[in-house]
Amino acid sequence: MNESHNITIKRANRSRIWDMTQWLLIALVATLLIGTGSGCTASHYRKSADKVADKLIKEKQDQLFGKAEGLSIDRPSDILRRRLTNDQNLQYASNASLGTDKLEKISHWPEKKYPGAGSSAEDGIVIEAGKSLKLSLTQALQVAAMNSSDFQTQKENVFQKALDLNLQRHQYGFSIGGGGTYQYSAKNTGGQTSSSDSANPSLSLTKTLTYGAKIITSVGLDIVNLLTAGLTSKTFVGDASVSVPLLRGSGSYIASEQLTQAERDLVYSLQSFENYKNSFAVQITQGYMNVLSQMDQVDNNAENYKNLITSANRTSRLSEAGRTTIVQVNQALTQKLSAKDRWISALANYKNQLDAFKTMLGLPADADIELDRSELISLTNRASEIVAKAGADTSTPEILMEPGKENASSLEMDGSQAVKLALANRYDLKVLEGRVYDAQRAVVIKADALGTDLTINGTGHLAGATEVSGGGQTSPRSRNYTGLLSLNLPLDRVAERNDYRKSYIALEQAVRSYQNLEDSIKLSVRQDLRTMAQAREELSIQTQAVSVAETGYKSASMFFEAGRSELRDLLDAQSSLLTAKNAFTAAVINYRLSELQFQRDAGILKIDNKGLVTEYTFEENNNVK
Repeated sequence: MNESHNITIKRANRSRIWDMTQWLLIALVATLLIGTGSGCTASHYRKSADKVADKLIKEKQDQLFGKAEGLSIDRPSDILRRRLTNDQNLQYASNASLGTDKLEKISHWPEKKYPGAGSSAEDGIVIEAGKSLKLSLTQALQVAAMNSSDFQTQKENVFQKALDLNLQRHQYGFSIGGGGTYQYSAKNTGGQTSSSDSANPSLSLTKTLTYGAKIITSVGLDIVNLLTAGLTSKTFVGDASVSVPLLRGSGSYIASEQLTQAERDLVYSLQSFENYKNSFAVQITQGYMNVLSQMDQVDNNAENYKNLITSANRTSRLSEAGRTTIVQVNQALTQKLSAKDRWISALANYKNQLDAFKTMLGLPADADIELDRSELISLTNRASEIVAKAGADTSTPEILMEPGKENASSLEMDGSQAVKLALANRYDLKVLEGRVYDAQRAVVIKADALGTDLTINGTGHLAGATEVSGGGQTSPRSRNYTGLLSLNLPLDRVAERNDYRKSYIALEQAVRSYQNLEDSIKLSVRQDLRTMAQAREELSIQTQAVSVAETGYKSASMFFEAGRSELRDLLDAQSSLLTAKNAFTAAVINYRLSELQFQRDAGILKIDNKGLVTEYTFEENNNVK
């Protein structure tokens, strides 16, 4: 009897194990079908996030700027940094220097290849073997937009805000979930064995409404019953619940605050990025021009050194002929040595600035790169036209007069017009204006938290009849419904009270931040206008100074040759010429930078995602509101 009973139990256990195995196999197949059929691989999820973020960014760009450029954060594998490292055989410490796609994959890496692997930069820059890479200013701006670490980080900040917004929108849509459980239990009492099992996959649907209500529904399926008895009423289990706030936390204005803020945060990040691009372009241009200025100083100091070598040799010959003293010879030698020191110092400063500029672009400091000198020549030619237009001469004005605007560019506009233009176009001011509105909303939200909680909750459960294995007992179909009205009186709202008071403080701070930036903008553009006028006049003055210095050097040289002047006069004339040339180059660059800095501070300098700059034109004044 016991042996027969044990055999029966073993057979029942084997049967139960087989049923459980069937369930596990079905669950595994279903998982594989769902996972592979929908393409839900790690790569799929990443690309899906990229697609959603790009769509949201374009949506907001079109609303803000009237154009949808999009924003990609995946950099090509062959950016200029890596091509220079490889083609010029530069040193690097590890594969991390070459890019993410060159890293050795660690165990369990989820994708076959890294993002960006195999894509091309297509920047049109060719690196010739054995030659320095020459970059124009336009190319430098484009290279910086692709290679600069800081520029990339700014783009990623925008991208992350787009993903945050996507999540908030998703939470107010329909959210589908799925899963399942398998449970087996057996009990032996007095020689009688009773057992039960259940295998219940389920599908749920959740919807959060903008006025605060949340609805959750789920449907379950009894796999064991389905495999043994087929599709019957015993197979299904259903649940539903709803929660509706009536007082505190109710209403779309309060309940959808997180979604509202996520929308605005993406707008702020895009506006901040536009403002950043303006500053970034001016920074790159200033760095480029500083290198060119230092390059010109190297040339000027080299020419001065050569002239002083000639003067020292000439003085030495005159001393041998008895036409000058040893004191003058020593003066010439001292000036020659000083000139050599200045040339070496200028050369070192040039190389240091060039290396720093490479790093600013996001390129290796040891890359063989040179800047296009023609950019400085173009600026010098433009400066000559400005000076010629102003009618510069070497006569000394008899009347002191403040610089006028007779020969000024269209950028040197009236101060009130410049302020109006800046207040209408500065994106960082728009961001702080939005922050003021956010602070106002926060006051409303915190005031709502002071109120009474009154919430309606409801649940429903529907289950088909089930049979307990071995016992012959059947549980009838059940339908359960519950409703709950919960009330929480505002008897203790100390934390909420304090938060409410703090929200007013935050509002005042937001308003002051806006006012401070507004004042700073006014100050900046007014100073920029004066700086442009000063730079224009300085350009004219330095043009005259170079002309005077050149004439003085020629005269001093001829007088010294004729023995009609001292060596000191010649040396002073050479020093004055060097100073005038360096000052002229600085004046040329300062005038150009003053124009760009004004456009930056007025918010009218436009830069696309590739680093291409569009400057302000006078006709755009008509668009100022």
